[in-house]
Amino acid sequence: MKFLVVLAHPLKSSFAASVAGTVVATLEARGHNVDFLDLYAEDFDPRLTAAERASYLDETYDSSAVEPMIARLKAADGLILVFPQWWFNLPAILKGFIDRIFVPGFAYGTDPDGGRLFPTLDNIKHFWAITSTGSPWWIVHFYMNNPVKRILKRGVAKFCCRRVDFRMLSLHSMDQITDAKRASFLERVRRTVATL
Repeated sequence: MKFLVVLAHPLKSSFAASVAGTVVATLEARGHNVDFLDLYAEDFDPRLTAAERASYLDETYDSSAVEPMIARLKAADGLILVFPQWWFNLPAILKGFIDRIFVPGFAYGTDPDGGRLFPTLDNIKHFWAITSTGSPWWIVHFYMNNPVKRILKRGVAKFCCRRVDFRMLSLHSMDQITDAKRASFLERVRRTVATL
């Protein structure tokens, strides 16, 4: 299988970069083909252009500025996003990736009579998110109702992919835990990704 692994963190020395490295190495060890996309290293512009927004629901949607990125997702069987949660949300660069790449006519279609969305990203069989947050698990789950998981699972994956295997692995209290717990999470990532 071919996986697109997307990293959204500006620092090469970040824990997210270590997680992405673990994901890539594990997939390759299992014989998968990996396309590694570091959004910061590739200088991805998360801003919708005026042409993209103006033609968003037209039959002639203008995706020309991001066609190479769309082609990379189109060529994949699975997508794994690696990122930290900031303010209980996606990093802006990753939100922009979703805004500009998961577009009508490619990731989903719309019913002209009622505006209902239907998924068209049929090539993606696995949609995984691996993330960390500075907040403890109970804040994320009970106080905030796990917003990132809801957005990715119910919003993006469900509206764009049919019969997709969605999973999310999260490391909580990132800023307070020990190196041993971070290492343990990396091992959990390795074991989980090795099931693919």
